[in-house]
Amino acid sequence: QVQMVESGGGLVQVGGSLRLTCAASGTVFSINRIGWYRQAPGKQRELVATITSSGSINYADSVKGRFTISRDNAKNTMYLQMDSLKPEDTADYYCNAEVTFYSGIAYYTDDYWGRGIQVTVSS
Repeated sequence: QVQMVESGGGLVQVGGSLRLTCAASGTVFSINRIGWYRQAPGKQRELVATITSSGSINYADSVKGRFTISRDNAKNTMYLQMDSLKPEDTADYYCNAEVTFYSGIAYYTDDYWGRGIQVTVSS
């Protein structure tokens, strides 16, 4: 009932910027907790940034001061603004959200992931 689709990735030079977008579609009632994660080749998936249900924002130390997470509740969309990009930011980026949706019979809450989008920072 819910799909999460990322966009905005690509190839950028060191010091450049990219803005990732993740749109939730389907019978979405509300998006609660949201987050961005990334996975570099040969490494485990790691947390990049989150906004909790209470509105608290958290960043990985490696991206503090360079990345900004945000959301547009009216559009069921979340964003990750990435500035001052470094080669070590190269990874597949995934959006994640706890979503409440309507099944046609009742409301349910579940955890959803996007398929991921590639970000490559060249030096």
